[in-house]
Amino acid sequence: MSVLSNFVWSVADTLRGPYSEAEYGSVILPFTVLRRLECVMAPHREAMAEVVSAYKGEQQRRTHLKLKTRTAESAGLSFWTTSDYTLKKALQDPDNLAANLIDYVGGFSANLDVFKSFDFENVIRTLDARDRLAQVVRHFEKIDLSPDAVSNADMGDLFENLIYRFAESANDGAGQFYTPRDVVRLLVDLVYAEDTEALRGRGTVRSIYDPTVGTGGMLTVADEHLRDFNPDASTALFGQEINPRTYAICKADLLITGQDPSNVRQGDTLLVDRFEGRRFDYVLSNPPFGTDWKAVEKKVKEEHARGGQGRFAPGLPAVGDAAMLFLLHVASKMRDVDETGRGGKAGIVLNGSPLFNGGAGSGPSEIRGHMLENDLLEAIVALPNDMFYNTGISTYLWILSNAKPTERKGTVQLIDATGLGSKLRKTIGSKRVEIEDKKRTAIVRAFTGDEAADDEIRVPVKVFANRDFAYWTVTVERPLQLRFECTPERISEVADDKKLGPIDRLIDALKAFGDEAYLNREKFNHALGKHLKDHGVRLTAAQSKSLWQAIGVHDETADICRASSGKNKGEPEPNPALRDTENVPFGWGGYPKTHDALTETVQAYFEAEVKPHVDDAWIDWDKTKTGYEIPFTRHFYNYEPPRPLKEIDADLERVIGEIMELLRQVEA
Repeated sequence: MSVLSNFVWSVADTLRGPYSEAEYGSVILPFTVLRRLECVMAPHREAMAEVVSAYKGEQQRRTHLKLKTRTAESAGLSFWTTSDYTLKKALQDPDNLAANLIDYVGGFSANLDVFKSFDFENVIRTLDARDRLAQVVRHFEKIDLSPDAVSNADMGDLFENLIYRFAESANDGAGQFYTPRDVVRLLVDLVYAEDTEALRGRGTVRSIYDPTVGTGGMLTVADEHLRDFNPDASTALFGQEINPRTYAICKADLLITGQDPSNVRQGDTLLVDRFEGRRFDYVLSNPPFGTDWKAVEKKVKEEHARGGQGRFAPGLPAVGDAAMLFLLHVASKMRDVDETGRGGKAGIVLNGSPLFNGGAGSGPSEIRGHMLENDLLEAIVALPNDMFYNTGISTYLWILSNAKPTERKGTVQLIDATGLGSKLRKTIGSKRVEIEDKKRTAIVRAFTGDEAADDEIRVPVKVFANRDFAYWTVTVERPLQLRFECTPERISEVADDKKLGPIDRLIDALKAFGDEAYLNREKFNHALGKHLKDHGVRLTAAQSKSLWQAIGVHDETADICRASSGKNKGEPEPNPALRDTENVPFGWGGYPKTHDALTETVQAYFEAEVKPHVDDAWIDWDKTKTGYEIPFTRHFYNYEPPRPLKEIDADLERVIGEIMELLRQVEA
């Protein structure tokens, strides 16, 4: 694959000069697609000409061509060209090469509209005007991209490798559309893992969907893997892609494999679900990391506000990171559970932030709660760092299911595969490690629980109940106790206040009030109010409140300030500066892990963990929120004690000795 990719990309030497590096991909990608299509059509040109001549309608041609070209290994062609040209034949008329190629591309069937996404006719004319068309065509005409030479999976690898190079040369987010094949294979294996027997059944039909399909790499691997289980299985592949170039490649690739091209659609998945109302057996996705959703904010918030069965009803993440919106979308596209108990499965690649970002009551926490409370999250696998081409950050595979096996219901597996990466001989972008086949097998066996005692590779796995990740955030209040004293420092604070400072004669009146200390707010307000009135200063209720807040300072010897009206009349007022929160896990102290156990669990926690330290504290029950967090790293942290002091001292002595010896040599 590396040799083939290098050979294809070597046409860049021809383009250098008239084209900038950022423009190479706009030429190389469409010509690679055209050459692949040409090689696929080559053995069937005669049959294609017969069908095109005998039938006029698109549907008739498609049906009869598939029948004529079907083999044991192929579902048959569902596209054709009415043109007699090939790259070789077009080169035989060099004076009309551009026109010949435009005729060639224009003759493709209506379902093969991918060259419009490349603006290929303009590419051809520009190459011709820059006197590079013949060299480029001769280069691609020599490349054998027939299915016998390059499998569909290898072709997918080639396309994605070329896109990676194109993005890298253009400094345009290299690797954004490229999911490493070792990651894809692991994700597919995990999603299929518990369905292997069903997938081997006769008449197996499965639908597979990728909402961020790119060039279709995940779909290709999933399709081929399913056929490894059952060569007679029937698959329907679906995908949506925002980028026009990768959309075009994916559509062409699926056409070649006999899939329905209308199942690949262009558009922003978060903005418009092109498969609204459809559900799928398997959903796979590697959404871009760390991208914002400002461009679709209005539409997403409208869908969230509708509630009900909308994709984003459970909650919204921060606008700066769209990852959890894709998570919600993926979960919403799993097929419903049928009468046999079979439902949908999904796998999505995410970075670390969806595990823990956002506190109780926030959008991310509510999304995690939706996954856990509805028992949709089956497992999370932590991958080694440096697995991806455009980032070295920590990444995780989330495996979702709406029909878990009975023994798995109500639980989540955390699988730590961070130590299973093998170094690549040559790095590609940020990718420095890969997961080899035997280690991938070990991870899948750990997921399914099929590990044997004598397995060479052991994968750390921990199983938790869904509500092990749930907690209550409790607001703990302490009473407001203030000392009031009109010192020069406090008066200066009042003078600097934007609302109080401009009040006529206020500062002079405060200076004349004296510096007597008051430990009771009511007494202070009464005395100060009378004093201000005598000095012709009148304040509104809001201004009076701002004034005593500016002058008062915390003093535990002062009287507790109490509410003078409302439902809490006579009750202590809380001091916002001393307000604190406590996170109380579901099930703390052996209490039930249920929402109904809130009061007894939190009260017991408060009496045991808070009250002994701050006797005057109380809980503001109205502010209690339920949160969900998955602290993956904490559960697999291994404490390594520091070395003994004697060893450290010995090392220091040795280093000091070496330094002194070097100094003596310098002095000598």
